[in-house]
Amino acid sequence: MSNGPSRAAEADFTPITPARLQWQDHTPVATDFDDPYFSRQDGRAESLYVFLDGNQLDRRFAALADGDRFVIGETGFGTGLNMLLAAQRFLALAPAGAGLELWSVEKHPLQRDDLARALAHWPELGEPARALLDQYPPASPGYHRLQLANNVTLTLMLGDAEALWRQCPADVDAWFLDGFAPARNPDMWQAGLFAELAAHSRPGATLATCTAAGFVRRGLIEAGFAMQRRDGFSGKRHMLAGHFGDGVWQPARARRGHALVAGAGLAGATTARALAERGWRVTVLDPAGVAAGASGNRAGVVYSTPSAHLTEQNRFYQLSYVHALRWLRRHRFPGPDQGRLNGVPQHFVDDKQADKIRAARDSGAWPQALLKPLGEHGMELVGGGYLSPPAWCRQLLDHPAIEPRLAAVSEFQPATDDRPVRVRLSDDHTLEADALILATAGAARDLAGLGWLPLKTIRGQVSYCRPTAASAAWQQAQCHGGYLTPPLDGVHCVGATFDLHQLDPAPRDSDDAANLAQLRHHLPREWEELGGESIEVVDRRVAMRCQSLDFLPLVGPLPDATANPHRALPGLYLNIAHGSRGITGTPLCADLLADQLSRRAPPADQALVAALAPERFILRKRKKQPDWSPPCS
Repeated sequence: MSNGPSRAAEADFTPITPARLQWQDHTPVATDFDDPYFSRQDGRAESLYVFLDGNQLDRRFAALADGDRFVIGETGFGTGLNMLLAAQRFLALAPAGAGLELWSVEKHPLQRDDLARALAHWPELGEPARALLDQYPPASPGYHRLQLANNVTLTLMLGDAEALWRQCPADVDAWFLDGFAPARNPDMWQAGLFAELAAHSRPGATLATCTAAGFVRRGLIEAGFAMQRRDGFSGKRHMLAGHFGDGVWQPARARRGHALVAGAGLAGATTARALAERGWRVTVLDPAGVAAGASGNRAGVVYSTPSAHLTEQNRFYQLSYVHALRWLRRHRFPGPDQGRLNGVPQHFVDDKQADKIRAARDSGAWPQALLKPLGEHGMELVGGGYLSPPAWCRQLLDHPAIEPRLAAVSEFQPATDDRPVRVRLSDDHTLEADALILATAGAARDLAGLGWLPLKTIRGQVSYCRPTAASAAWQQAQCHGGYLTPPLDGVHCVGATFDLHQLDPAPRDSDDAANLAQLRHHLPREWEELGGESIEVVDRRVAMRCQSLDFLPLVGPLPDATANPHRALPGLYLNIAHGSRGITGTPLCADLLADQLSRRAPPADQALVAALAPERFILRKRKKQPDWSPPCS
């Protein structure tokens, strides 16, 4: 953070548990849309007066230049009116090359239908409001990144304001200190929250709030804000407005440049697209072309593993799932003959799995908007589905700022103070760029100096089966011990084996038999409809999955493991080890990386960013062995 004491990413983080936040049987605090606050005239006019005028946003938006970025933080999202008005004014006044990042917390989120009824009072909010409703997240705790316009993002943080802001990566230019009055919501108006606002404020950041309570003004002043009373709105005596510190406010600048992305599978394609959408020029390097490796299966399933325990691993599984669904919806994928997002039944394979998934539903961490019962023997992952990974990669790479190139990275040199990243290609050409992102799965370990990466390779074989008259009518992908898809590209995908010990790339008849035996055991009706003993396997595909030792991908700056203490190698990044969850996990990881490269706040809390960072394995090694160094050194 630019102000306040730095914090270790893992320190002082309390998971936002559903029990604490009352996610189950939630009744919103305020749904009385006849209240004057929600009236068309007074609600909009008060927001404009208190929050937009109180932070001088019209003048500041109009003064932005191409490449400038403006960040607004809010302590109570409610109906989203304040943020939508800010987005509307920004789109009207700021240059198209500037960016607006909105960050807002809500402990008691409205249901989507209630939000739609509220926003119907202000049809003039237009496209930002429609985008909000279209992408509005389920009531699951954590960070949710929404795209309100090409240059406007909203990160909606669901949970306790102080705890979420403590872990938030954003530095803020203007604060909307909103929420119910201190008398109705005393837990929010505390010194701890005021300190977090200060710690996340850029020099000269402004703040406005409709309350003028003396203890609020004194608390903000003690935290470092210079606060003044001004006339309140429509009969209210006073409100507060002010600024942080003694510095003169200047907008931050986004970083843009030329990036090399090694790998044209799911990780590389999503990373390239995220960078291109932030104004980067991207060259994608892959000697075999698009989706030639583990991303090349004819069909893959968009799914996740529900859990009641909000560890970093399980939070990533959940947040990346809903994030992937938003990406797919925004890019209108899959289209005809590319798959469907119509839910994924998860059939319980044993009592242990059944208990785990039921506990996730009962905890509220996975609300029914994401997870709903299917009788006694399964749950449905709402919104999931199946799609063609190669088609998804091709659509992502179809962007004027992305150039594919048939070549591999042979060696690289990090950037220095006077030289960009330098990359030697397999065709003996040399390229220079501002950044190199290795999205090459297990092949990353073959590059000089990267043999220490803690990766394991898992062989998987999927069987392609001919449809029957009965199976051709199937509509949903289904998960059991493996998975089964409706026909796509003329075949059903039945998979997949999981082999850590035999890495032979040649297909095996025994693996097809194992896939079909597992299908017969868990889904006997579907096995019978597919042909039973006469199921025809028309093709098969073997691919090597890459997974880390802790089951989370490695996403972030590439560290120099030979240095002690380690340091980030300038301009070098990893996005690898997605295992069998590439479709689901890569969009969130791509946004995280693209924001890091662009000097923007990523759509995840600091603890989750740290849990994905490649340096975590070095930190763990040296916690036990302070002098550890990789063997390759």
